[in-house]
Amino acid sequence: MAKLVVEVLDSSDLMPKDGHGSASPFVEVEFEEQRQKTTTKPKDLNPQWNEKLVFNIKNPRDISNQTIEVLVYNDNKQGHHKNFLGRVRISGASVPFSEAETMVQRYPLDKKGFLSNIKGDIAMKIYAVHGNIDGYQAQAEFLQPPEEVPNPSHHHHKAETETTPLQEINTNKLDEEYYYKENPEKSKKKKKEKEVMTFYSIGTGSGGAAVAPPPTSRAEKPVSMETRTDFAKAGPTPAATVMQMQFPGQKPDYGLVETRPPLAARTGYWGRDKTASTYDLVEQMNFLYVHVVKAKDLPVMDISGSLDPYVEVKVGNYKGVTKHIEKNQNPVWDKVFAFSKERLQSNLIEVTVKDKDIGKDDFVGRVLFDTVEVPVHVPPDSPLAPQWYKLENKKGEKISHGVGEIMLAVWMGTQADEAFSDAWHSDAHNVSQQNLASTQSKVYFSPKLYYLRAHIISAQDLVPSDRGRLPDTFVRVQIGHQIRTTRPFMKHINPEWNEELIFVVSEPFDEYINFSVDDRIGQGKDEVLGRLIIPVREVPQRAETIKLPDPRWHALHKHAVAEEEGEKKKESKFASRILLRLSIDAGYHVLDESTHFSSNLQPSSKHLRKASIGLLEVGILSARNLLPMKAKDGRATDTYCVAKYGNKWVRTRTLLDTLNPRWNEQYTWEVYDPCTVITIGVFDNCHINGKDDVKDQRVGKVRIRLSTLETDRIYTHFYPLLFFSPSGLKKHGELHLSIRFSCFAWMNMVTQYGKPLLPKMHYVQPISVRHIDWLRHQAMQIVAARLSRAEPPLRREIVEYMLDVDYHMFSLRRSKANFHRIMSLLSGVSYVTGWLDGICYWKNPLTSILVHVLFLILVCFPELILPTIFLYLFVIGLWNYRFRPRNPPHMDARLSQAENAHPDELDEEFDTFPTSRPSDIVRMRYDRLRSVAGRVQTVMADLATQGERAVSILSWRDPRATAIFIIFALILAMFLYVTPFKVVAVLAGLYWLRHPRFRSRMPSVPVNFFKRLPSKSDMLL
Repeated sequence: MAKLVVEVLDSSDLMPKDGHGSASPFVEVEFEEQRQKTTTKPKDLNPQWNEKLVFNIKNPRDISNQTIEVLVYNDNKQGHHKNFLGRVRISGASVPFSEAETMVQRYPLDKKGFLSNIKGDIAMKIYAVHGNIDGYQAQAEFLQPPEEVPNPSHHHHKAETETTPLQEINTNKLDEEYYYKENPEKSKKKKKEKEVMTFYSIGTGSGGAAVAPPPTSRAEKPVSMETRTDFAKAGPTPAATVMQMQFPGQKPDYGLVETRPPLAARTGYWGRDKTASTYDLVEQMNFLYVHVVKAKDLPVMDISGSLDPYVEVKVGNYKGVTKHIEKNQNPVWDKVFAFSKERLQSNLIEVTVKDKDIGKDDFVGRVLFDTVEVPVHVPPDSPLAPQWYKLENKKGEKISHGVGEIMLAVWMGTQADEAFSDAWHSDAHNVSQQNLASTQSKVYFSPKLYYLRAHIISAQDLVPSDRGRLPDTFVRVQIGHQIRTTRPFMKHINPEWNEELIFVVSEPFDEYINFSVDDRIGQGKDEVLGRLIIPVREVPQRAETIKLPDPRWHALHKHAVAEEEGEKKKESKFASRILLRLSIDAGYHVLDESTHFSSNLQPSSKHLRKASIGLLEVGILSARNLLPMKAKDGRATDTYCVAKYGNKWVRTRTLLDTLNPRWNEQYTWEVYDPCTVITIGVFDNCHINGKDDVKDQRVGKVRIRLSTLETDRIYTHFYPLLFFSPSGLKKHGELHLSIRFSCFAWMNMVTQYGKPLLPKMHYVQPISVRHIDWLRHQAMQIVAARLSRAEPPLRREIVEYMLDVDYHMFSLRRSKANFHRIMSLLSGVSYVTGWLDGICYWKNPLTSILVHVLFLILVCFPELILPTIFLYLFVIGLWNYRFRPRNPPHMDARLSQAENAHPDELDEEFDTFPTSRPSDIVRMRYDRLRSVAGRVQTVMADLATQGERAVSILSWRDPRATAIFIIFALILAMFLYVTPFKVVAVLAGLYWLRHPRFRSRMPSVPVNFFKRLPSKSDMLL
């Protein structure tokens, strides 16, 4: 006898129904007129049942046509009354005939009706077995035609698989710190047949791909097994199974996972006062700090009478070493070592001074400490003062003369300690001293950028080398690597260009502006007629709309004279000259990232900036299930994070050779505008071995818009690290973040929503769009060049990835995504149009009658129209408050059209510019682009045709049509003059809402008249 097994595991985030903020839920399962229920869990909104319900299957081959209905109720009044908490309907086509093929699924609870108030989800395992539940036999006979003979070896195979399936998944106890919540942004369901929501098994673990329906359904039509995170969510799986989610045929969960880590901001174990600690958004991590300051009176160990001392700090298996100082008996190291307390393998701290030698290093002396006696340092206390300690010999004896002393400070602290960022960490114990800086956490600031405006007006008395011809002159301007040219002015020795060129410059303005007036002699051949060099620091600054500086004449010099101008200025009685107006515009904001997700909108001038409105605090907690980026080298991943908001960049320390790093570092930014975005990226450090010719690998990044965050609320989530490459979309792991946006100037924040997004100068004197992209690229290059020169460097590939330097490049995938965004917006208009069409065709007579009554009321009392509209908007907004997003937005793979992108589209997106592909591939892509452009051209032609028809109504292009229209307009004007407006509105409305019996399937007279009007399409060649 076949059995259906429904294992009801747990539920989360249920709706309270008992009137006291809680519920006493139980689950009732119905299948083929059989009903069973679980026990009741009193006063629990996150109950755990872990109960197994067994049902008889009458006809196993017909199970795909059956429905399993799971209902969750609140037990009220000791079982005599029950409140509905939600339901799930599961198609039998998704039920596997083996426990080895099933896995834990989380199903969002569905409503019973439109007005039901339901939330939460339920975790279950559903599968079918044959025979006894405790020791059931193989089920191959249900999946094969009757004429086929079952293979006896299936029994042996079943005995092997019975002991292994899903042993990695703990179905009896879920993680107490982290739990799944349904993402409201993905809660829209597709239309279902017979009102049955079909759930399919999702292969998110090591059990393989999704389970297919039985063969009976395959004969009719193959079923598309698409992973839907809004239809079902897999239960908590261990890291080992997540690593297998990247295989073909499987799609990982790209949604957010809400967590509840023990943060001080919630638990208050660092003090409930928020100002008591700056590290209340991360988990506390304890470190043993050893500060080696210096030593004195060290003995000479070599025969030559010299000493090259260094210090070795050893705790268990971890050992930190300072640099050796040559020939110095009183060395100064000033080095801090940090050992993670949770990894300490010994209570003994050994600080040894040694002499660097060619062979074996000589022992000088040592100091021993017991970790039990080490004091605890709690911020914001002042740093612990170091003390002098007598060195001991190997026997532990302190010698009063001839060994020397060492100054040390040893204490227990946390990551909030001021020595944390510059300390040597035990996590990087195998990194050399030269590469240690590349593993430390640092804070960077972008250079302050400005726009430099060069207005090139004219020139006089140019002297070409060939006096017999008039020159074709243009001006070339160069600042650093930025080169711009004016348009040529033909055949004149006194040209007038009157052209503005804009450049990006940065403080401290140590560059020069090079002007060159050139004569175009021939193709690719130019002659320099004069040069001019002006330091950028001599250009006046201009804030806001202050009057432009007056233009000035500058003498042009030959090339050799211009080079010597800085040393000695030669005067001449006659020289060519150029008229320039130069200014540094400090009223603009220099865009170094896309305006769609910009993190800074402040003007360059410090005097024009507004006061901050709040603080953004971000805790970078950890990451999990990362992919091994150095698998070829036998290593895992050496990860670090980079966060960018405004002009402040932060970089966490690098954690070596781990797939589940824990940083627990917290950073703070001042917020000037809530409509900004913070970007956090994760990278694999490839420079810990001293290789300078390699690039750090990208793991993934997260963008969060501040305006979507509630103030003073702590958000803790695992964000998917999605990385897009030529091979497709990959999930490289998950990043655990805690975020809090605090506002201390509410009025200023509210008024920000009514102010322009960019500074005033962008609207008074706007920069053309074709210049903006070029200037943004130059700004990115300046920022990348400046940060790459820091120590440790924030390398160019990191800056370019964080700033999306190639975001403006063409991508067919992005074009599809934008098209679908437009269509999703138009779907709302389509829905309203369909609703009005249903009113007009009386599909729901009661609704049509109510609309008629409302229409007559508004016509009789027109002063109620605007109040009714705004009241309706208020009610809709208030109603939608219940369904507001609970989680911050994140990278959406489905919205980005990244899950099903074609390989050729990906290859085109990641191609270089100009292209490096063979000519046949370029030809194929060009033909494809022509095909797409042809469809766009057709749509544009249709829009132009409709507009030209509207214009031709009164243009007498069709004299008969224009005559008919103006005569009709005269008659209509006379009728409207003598008829009250309310009567006209009632007649027009009733005609529009008339019953389908009075309607015709043919187009109306105005539509026919409009389509007959002429357009200019017949005039095109």
